[in-house]
Amino acid sequence: ERHLVFDLNDFDETVPGPFEGDVKRLAASIEIAARSQSFRSKECRAVVVGAVRSYRESMRAFARMPNQAVWYARLDAEEFLAKLRAVAPPERLRKAETLIDSAKTKDSMQAFRKLTHEVDGQPRIISDPPLIVPVEELFPGQDGVAVQAQMAELLAAYRTSLVSDRRHLFDQYRFVHMARKVVGVGSVGTRAWILLFEGRDGADPLFLQAKEAQSSVLEQYAGISEYANHGERVVAGQRLMQASSDIFLGWQRTNGLDGVDRDYYLRQLRDWKASAEVEGSVPEGMAVYAQVCGWTLARAHARSGDRVAIGAYLGKRDVFDEAIADFASAYADQNDKDHALLRHAIDVGGIASTEGV
Repeated sequence: ERHLVFDLNDFDETVPGPFEGDVKRLAASIEIAARSQSFRSKECRAVVVGAVRSYRESMRAFARMPNQAVWYARLDAEEFLAKLRAVAPPERLRKAETLIDSAKTKDSMQAFRKLTHEVDGQPRIISDPPLIVPVEELFPGQDGVAVQAQMAELLAAYRTSLVSDRRHLFDQYRFVHMARKVVGVGSVGTRAWILLFEGRDGADPLFLQAKEAQSSVLEQYAGISEYANHGERVVAGQRLMQASSDIFLGWQRTNGLDGVDRDYYLRQLRDWKASAEVEGSVPEGMAVYAQVCGWTLARAHARSGDRVAIGAYLGKRDVFDEAIADFASAYADQNDKDHALLRHAIDVGGIASTEGV
């Protein structure tokens, strides 16, 4: 809708489960982030407790709201900036404003200018191995043709996962080219493709990413997903918990050249996405960010779970806040020990590493 909001990201492991797992993960991440900025112990504790308190109080507030009010609740980027202006130093505020302005330029046109060039009058994705490898380089000759044909089948079926108005929009684009793309550390080993489409003309591109969806690591603890297709599981979780989801979010299953069926979910490669920068944060600014994260997680849980039961369990007192902060501190201690062991192994040559990549 071209309205920038503060929201959750990364849904590959999404599956219904105990709510406190998400809260623990949020709190531990905030504790580690605060330590990385050399905050004092009391400052780290205050930031974490503030985040959990924000979650608890927000959940209790959502428990009193009508269903539709919960569903339409969202936090605009401008609202986040307003909260930050009250506490952040001018230089941090300028960075945040620049980040938000930059996010609004991250769309398919920006990706088109950066990732493509013209070959024989046709736009083609630029080869940049090992990060980006066009399909014809991966599968020269007939194999490349077979992969293209399989992708055409995937797109035809993906189309059916879109609601009718988005399907109408998608039909106005023509598939042009594809390439394999290496994705983030947490997804190494899974298959991911970027797909280039052309719309009205050469100045109307669309970039989609097709990313392999495997079973959630949480299923061994929380139970098997109700969705037979893991791509649909990811999409369903994202649509449920985000205030505003990608209009091209969809899923499909396809049979690979090795004869193995694999699930995928598709989304836009770039669609006004940006992440907050932790580096250089001050305690007051990170406290605001942490509290906004707590509110956002509470809103997601209020939409997807029993907000009345969770709110009643959390209660009015700070017992839950302090218990989760204790967990976050212990987790971060273990994280520091693990990192020290890794550094030692690198220093003595037990593990080969490449830095600065």
